[in-house]
Amino acid sequence: MAFTGFGERLVDFFEGLTADNSKAYWNDNRDVYQEHVREPMDALIAELADEFGQGRVFRPYRDVRFARDKSPYKTHCGAVVGSGRGEGVCYVEVSADGMLVAGGFYVDDAELVRRFREAVADDRLGEDLRRRLDRLERAGWRRGGNQLRSRPRGFPADHPRIELLRHRTLYAERDWPPDDVLHSPECVDRVRKAWRALRPLNEWVADHVGGPLG
Repeated sequence: MAFTGFGERLVDFFEGLTADNSKAYWNDNRDVYQEHVREPMDALIAELADEFGQGRVFRPYRDVRFARDKSPYKTHCGAVVGSGRGEGVCYVEVSADGMLVAGGFYVDDAELVRRFREAVADDRLGEDLRRRLDRLERAGWRRGGNQLRSRPRGFPADHPRIELLRHRTLYAERDWPPDDVLHSPECVDRVRKAWRALRPLNEWVADHVGGPLG
């Protein structure tokens, strides 16, 4: 199925789910989710696969086993290309707030963190990463990720890249509110352009953080 845009009822569906996150609401609106959210997301990911690789759409059900919030359903629909285990990923999400696109590495793994910090501590590699992030931020992207509150062990507090060294995961993201593009075929071009902008960050991650894990 060719991507023609997300359905007109996407925002209403997620606003309703946020207000009533129940099995009853889900069952009553399952067809809306399928037609206006899930099928367009599947089509979007399929259309981008030739350039970025095969992706997967996340299940709509929350893992509530260890969560205080026992709401059963996610109030967004997300999809990803890549596992996030060091090679860098491309991510897209739709919700009542519109669309969010992001990329980087997301798995808080001790070996990946060690590799990341070793590369950041290197003056050439670390400054290269900082320049790539600066270019993204100047273009409207936000930097995110899990961070330590203080310096990581083994690094001085006055290290020139201490803010980067505090990261345990690192990504860049940007978003758009609900608009006409979200519901049109041009939405695929928005995501394609954003994922291309993330390529320098993901390439750095793949080169210096990725690789087999024991």
